[in-house]
Amino acid sequence: MNFSPWTIVTDLGVMSILFLIGVILRAKVKVVQELFLPAGLIAGILGLIFGPNGLELLPFSSLIGTYPSILIAFVFASLPFSSEKVPFRSVTRRVGKMWGYSQALMLMQWGGGMLFGLLILNLIWGDLHTGFGLMLASGFAGGHGTAAAIGQAFDGLGWDEAASLAMTSATVGIVSAIVGGLILIKWGTRNGHTGFITDFAQLPKELKTGLVPEENRQSVGEGTVSSISIDPLAFHVTLVGLTAAAGYYLSTLGSQWFPQLSIPAFCCAFLVALLCMKIMEWTKSDRYVDKKMVNRISGSATDILVAFGVASIKLPIVVKYAAPLALLFIFGLLYCFFFFKVLGPRYFKEYWFERCIFSWGWATGTTAMSIALLRIVDPDLKSKTLDDFALAYIPMAPVEIAVVTLSPLLIINGQHWLFTSITILVGIALLVVTNMNRFHRQTGRLGTEKNF
Repeated sequence: MNFSPWTIVTDLGVMSILFLIGVILRAKVKVVQELFLPAGLIAGILGLIFGPNGLELLPFSSLIGTYPSILIAFVFASLPFSSEKVPFRSVTRRVGKMWGYSQALMLMQWGGGMLFGLLILNLIWGDLHTGFGLMLASGFAGGHGTAAAIGQAFDGLGWDEAASLAMTSATVGIVSAIVGGLILIKWGTRNGHTGFITDFAQLPKELKTGLVPEENRQSVGEGTVSSISIDPLAFHVTLVGLTAAAGYYLSTLGSQWFPQLSIPAFCCAFLVALLCMKIMEWTKSDRYVDKKMVNRISGSATDILVAFGVASIKLPIVVKYAAPLALLFIFGLLYCFFFFKVLGPRYFKEYWFERCIFSWGWATGTTAMSIALLRIVDPDLKSKTLDDFALAYIPMAPVEIAVVTLSPLLIINGQHWLFTSITILVGIALLVVTNMNRFHRQTGRLGTEKNF
């Protein structure tokens, strides 16, 4: 088909209709509410069924598979502008165990998936790509955003099937997060493991339907610039769009100068955004950046990314790798269950179930899924699990970005065992070190410190 700017508008318009259908289904259909399915995922599934990779009833263009690789650059470009600055020492002192548990869970899922792929799957199916095991964490712990990043990176390195496999993994992960999470919650409440016993019926209505009543609505951002000069939203979109575009051009130049080293655009966009943020801090202009506004831009890009990412899954590829994918997903769910049931109760001494059910949702689906599960067992968030994770994620983010960026390069260049060994050994070391008594949790703003 002939491309024109209206091609993008048409694709976005069709997907917008699917988004609205997803919003309505979430608001009205009880089954969808109980599964906490996001509107973006519903839109993506509808796009997959009725789009060019399914029944071919929707007038999507052939470009829908390209949009996720563009949107992920916007997501990564947003991170430096929206991240809080907290000293690393304060993180380790207050939430050292939450940080160690979550960081190890994430790292060892990357390495464990690779190890399972290399030792088991490649033994059964000898023609699998070396990086096949990476599809587990790119979809589960990573989510659709990371899946798009990994898919883009491998596509640039000659493995174009990775995008569909990673998106499939992310979709299975979200469903597993909720279905598995609800099963674990029923088991936990029945056996008295929850500190704040509740059930789905007591969950706030807005979490079920996705529609927030007027009395519970919150501001999505502040106007840091005058609309007489530029609309505040346009100003923040300009910052993110500039760094995303600069990342693309930097990636293109890098590919020209070093053809054997393909650096993804999202990675370059993140580096450019870091530099821009440092310059703004040096010039004192960072006070005009509203982190909540940038988060909304990043969240919007992620929602659209999920929809187009799922809609662009190539079903023949999924069918081709159905058996090894199924085994990989089973291994991933058992791995996450091991952290939840075996390691969690021994690692955390206070509110272990609340912390572990949150980590289950995060390690298999998304942060939104983990919050939804946490609100079922801890509706008033008294366990401080969400607060601790938010603080613990600050030092985790750079590590996750490094893993996403470097893993495809290491695997393509034959360093798959090096990557696997480092991620597993570092994860084990984190669990051992952060389980020592010198890691405490500070309760309350001015409270005393108490061992986990």
